[in-house]
Amino acid sequence: MKRIGGFRRKTRYLSKKSLRSRGKISIARYLQSFKIGERVKLSFEPAIQKGMYNPSFYGRDAIVEGKKGKCYEVMLMDGSKRKNLIIHPIHLKKVQNG
Repeated sequence: MKRIGGFRRKTRYLSKKSLRSRGKISIARYLQSFKIGERVKLSFEPAIQKGMYNPSFYGRDAIVEGKKGKCYEVMLMDGSKRKNLIIHPIHLKKVQNG
């Protein structure tokens, strides 16, 4: 049977930006850096598709494992399986401790 839909299927409201957050993308968020072992939250920037992860991982916490080019390699647990994703820093946010 033919597969219906693409990579961003069923993400209409998940990737919708609020009215105040529309417009130019922050250059500071685009160029942010993370240290190895740091905890990050996965939240994608819908305006930039490059380096985006699968939408099923949206909102999850991950740990930075290393850097590959401009992107970061992050590790997260999907149930009992360990998954490694390569994500552009614009789709990551630092997790505040405490």
